[in-house]
Amino acid sequence: MTDPTAAPTSEKFLIQGDVVTDNGIVEDGLLAIEGDRIVYAGRADHFDEPGFGDDDLRAANIISLPAGHRILPGLIDVHNHGGNGGDFPSGDEASARVAVDFLHRAGTTTLLASMVTASPEDLLKGIGVYAKMTDEGLLAGIHLEGPFLSHTRCGAQNPAFLLEPDLELTAALIEAGRGSITTMTYAPELPGADELVDLLTSHGITPSLGHTDCDTVTAAESLEQAREGMDSAGFDGVSGRPTVTHLFNGMPPMHHRSPGPVAACLRAASAGNAAVELVADNTHLDPETVKTVFALVGAANILLVTDSMAAAGLADGQYMLGPSPVTVANGVATLDATGSIAGGTATLLDVVRRTTAAGVDFVDALTSATTVPAAVLGLTDEVGSLRRGLRADVLIVDSELALQRVMRAGHWLN
Repeated sequence: MTDPTAAPTSEKFLIQGDVVTDNGIVEDGLLAIEGDRIVYAGRADHFDEPGFGDDDLRAANIISLPAGHRILPGLIDVHNHGGNGGDFPSGDEASARVAVDFLHRAGTTTLLASMVTASPEDLLKGIGVYAKMTDEGLLAGIHLEGPFLSHTRCGAQNPAFLLEPDLELTAALIEAGRGSITTMTYAPELPGADELVDLLTSHGITPSLGHTDCDTVTAAESLEQAREGMDSAGFDGVSGRPTVTHLFNGMPPMHHRSPGPVAACLRAASAGNAAVELVADNTHLDPETVKTVFALVGAANILLVTDSMAAAGLADGQYMLGPSPVTVANGVATLDATGSIAGGTATLLDVVRRTTAAGVDFVDALTSATTVPAAVLGLTDEVGSLRRGLRADVLIVDSELALQRVMRAGHWLN
């Protein structure tokens, strides 16, 4: 597993092919990398960087891609519970490292470790593990999906551990995270939710509305409170807005006489005041729903996520999501106790591929899996694009978006 905090290599690479940059797809482009940084991304005939002549590069470091192949930035997942048998909710470090290694090699070069509702003791244990892995540079932080969620809309969350907002517990979780807790999912209708949002934003943590049974007004007011709190707390312009945990899932369906939180979330996202997660894996959402949300709110206000669990990358069978048994059949994970969907089994590249298959423009889909989550995490100066100075996180895919190679921080992972 590559540690980006280690001393970077001085190795140089030139990759020739179609490059997907912030300005779109550059055909016959070129990506130049030195050490762990990108030094150029753009048209090949505009490249004139000292130190990249024939005498400076080994032949193996000049890569010319076949027609139809594309060079993409590494993907970023802000809602991810594991993969390849590895599991974040368990709080087990060895298991988590298995998941991180798989996810990096699958093209998700930046991710949060998402935990689920559990006992305070288990939450504190897991946070300690993932704070350490964040310090190592293997994770970008921690996402707490709970424990302050709705019993009515708990989904695969264990109802035995659901709580009303507890500021003392939250402060203990924040302290244990040592700055690594990045987002927390909460239900805004619970008593004390307003105070919880204020506490989160004052510590630089993004509130993420979700697993809620609230009405439209409550959702709208909570999102506005979160946005104002983030502004007051000094979040920068691109990261200073709340998110919505897996829009449509874990909340009442939108009805024309009872619009619920979905309507408020769509309005906020359309105005650029929130970013909504979409688990666009063809299980959590119908492809037509995905296409409609992109048309309504725009790619810049959408976070493509996987909500993946330990079964991602593996065959059907029996798995665990935290303390809860899960069965995966035909790639769909469901909770044994209730039959509720229990996370996803797709990788983020799978999600991008299925989003484009739904009719969303490829560059838009990629934006929602790279630059938008980078902005939410406050990492636009480090990851999320192919441009000079950013970390060299690179995917090479073929014309069908099948993964060919992954580079993270200047090191090839496969």
